[in-house]
Amino acid sequence: MEAKHRPVLLEETVGALSVRPVGRYVDGTLGRAGHTRAILARGGVVLGIDRDDAALADVGALGLDGLTIAKGNHGDVASIARAHGWDAVDGVLLDLGVSSPQLDEAERGFSFLREGPLDMRMDRSGGETAADLVNGADAERLAEIFRTLGEEPQARRIARALVAAREKGTRFATTTDLADFVERLVGRHGGHHPATRVFQALRMAVNDELGELTRALDGGLAILKPGGRFAVITFESLSDRIVKRFFAAHIGKMRALQQGGEAWEGDEPKARAVTRKAVVAGAAELELNPRARSAKLRVIERA
Repeated sequence: MEAKHRPVLLEETVGALSVRPVGRYVDGTLGRAGHTRAILARGGVVLGIDRDDAALADVGALGLDGLTIAKGNHGDVASIARAHGWDAVDGVLLDLGVSSPQLDEAERGFSFLREGPLDMRMDRSGGETAADLVNGADAERLAEIFRTLGEEPQARRIARALVAAREKGTRFATTTDLADFVERLVGRHGGHHPATRVFQALRMAVNDELGELTRALDGGLAILKPGGRFAVITFESLSDRIVKRFFAAHIGKMRALQQGGEAWEGDEPKARAVTRKAVVAGAAELELNPRARSAKLRVIERA
């Protein structure tokens, strides 16, 4: 497991959380527990949440002292924490996106670099797959997904071509079925595979990633103690924009009053910035882990 997974921005994240002995920390996206193990090593105790059964089984087999594991979505972080008696915690961590093991396991269907079923569900116990969407959604819905979640400039063209191919009997069952189709349609331009944005959009739609993130931000801040810290790592611009705006709204600003003086303006509960701008991986980390290149860390502290 260690060889397959390297947590991004590890020292920066755990350092910004300011872990204290016996402090309570919620890892809402446990994955393979890379960040959690560093928190435990500093004396913290962790409630780790994940919806991926494979990840939960791998971490459970480690028998880590101080770790409580719960299956669930990070959007439900507040209710899960409270159900375990964690009503006020010292820190919350969200490491968003797809883990290295998920990308590397062809049967999960996250990567167009490996042929596997077009699945993309983080929780494989139920729900709509990427294949269900590609083979069942109409052109309007597919175009909206590709445009809003993948920021794909050819969203409408790709969506219409997929539906036209389906009407002629084509079925998209594997990752390479879809990736090869998109590549033939739009060609290769630059360094990225032409299906990159389409795969990102489908993954985010299948797992309701932006909805989960919005709920997780509200829930995570709600269970923080005053002085507790909230760290979020994102890997694409849509999620980072949501985190940036949410944190800025709770940090707020001082507004000049017409009658004189100032008043704070923002969303409750108040917070202060721990990181003034997004923290990104340095050259040394990028050399060891190229997947960290798009990672951005933002941290606030509840006032």
